[in-house]
Amino acid sequence: MLRVRVSFPAPFLKRGIIMATDVKKMRSKPGKLGISGIKTMLNKKMGMNVAHTLDDENPSTVSDWISTGCTWLDGIVARGRTGGIPVGRITEMCGLEGSGKSYLAAQVAANANKKGIGVVYFDSEAALDFEFLKKAGIDENNFLRITPTSVENVFESIESILTEGNEQVLFIWDSLANTPTELDVAGTYNPSESIGVKARILSKAMAKLTVPLNETNSTFLVLNQLKTNITRDMASALIDPYISPGGKSMHYASSLRIFLTGRKGKASYIYDDNNFRIGSETKAKIKKSRFGTEGRECFFKIMWGDDVYIENDDSIFEAIKGKSDRLSQAGAWYNLSHSDGTQEKFQSKQWKEKMKDDKFRSSVMDIFNEEVVRKFADRTGKAEDFYGEVEENE
Repeated sequence: MLRVRVSFPAPFLKRGIIMATDVKKMRSKPGKLGISGIKTMLNKKMGMNVAHTLDDENPSTVSDWISTGCTWLDGIVARGRTGGIPVGRITEMCGLEGSGKSYLAAQVAANANKKGIGVVYFDSEAALDFEFLKKAGIDENNFLRITPTSVENVFESIESILTEGNEQVLFIWDSLANTPTELDVAGTYNPSESIGVKARILSKAMAKLTVPLNETNSTFLVLNQLKTNITRDMASALIDPYISPGGKSMHYASSLRIFLTGRKGKASYIYDDNNFRIGSETKAKIKKSRFGTEGRECFFKIMWGDDVYIENDDSIFEAIKGKSDRLSQAGAWYNLSHSDGTQEKFQSKQWKEKMKDDKFRSSVMDIFNEEVVRKFADRTGKAEDFYGEVEENE
């Protein structure tokens, strides 16, 4: 028999017993429960806070974010503020091969650890390098790697952790596309045997986990692949050149969906002095955001040579170039105007060194917040400055 332990507010307790006089106070009219009484009754019955009045803190409001490590990406996730991965919500990050999904997930995990959030990483691809994670800044004492045997195993593990534990957790699933269902494991290699099975499991699991994740303020980051959209309708293929496996359930359950693509040309790689590749450039596009508007995009470089990190300062420079009168260009020289009226000249090769200066960085971030965050929220300026090409075959 299920037993639920319920804590009642102090006014409702007297020697550990709910008194009949207190029950009467909960009723607005004889024989009828008032709103506060209904709230208490439902929360007691469900064993969690499912009922809220307008005086309570809004459970639908995201009050905390985990930075992606890229200020530009954080700045286009939510309207009018700098966000990141929303805490208490489900986020899907889809990408082509080599686009940086796992690298970005490692950066998110490291930033979660810095906030004191434990990380549970489901590695279905058996490709997780512990040394790589340490380079990314992971706290090895606050990180758990799990090798799931099936999709069902992933969700059962998450449900058990949410039920038994009381710690805030970031769950990372790498990846949805590469994790088989139990039917896949037990069956043959004939794909027709399991058509639609994973999609149905995902649909049920997302419905079951959405509320518990929010209730425990835990976060679920799902990594997924992008597949070429093969369709008879050429127009649809041009509008959406890529699709993600798993059906539509992730589309609906996710509060945030990010598509990552990488340029295939030589220019997309970063080289050291000996011409060895030590990084790559990634394009991120917001496909869905309950906190902003889809279609916004950004670029950033992921370094994976001696250290693992995102070239955040370079990305900020790319975001604000040519956008503000406070940052003008004449030939190879740039001129930054500070809020106190002083000016500072520099070349692009000096940017990283300049960003180490507090005054310079403060002025740059003022420009970033104005041009990337606030103007979009206020719908000022030109719309094309905030979106990529609407129908772009990436």
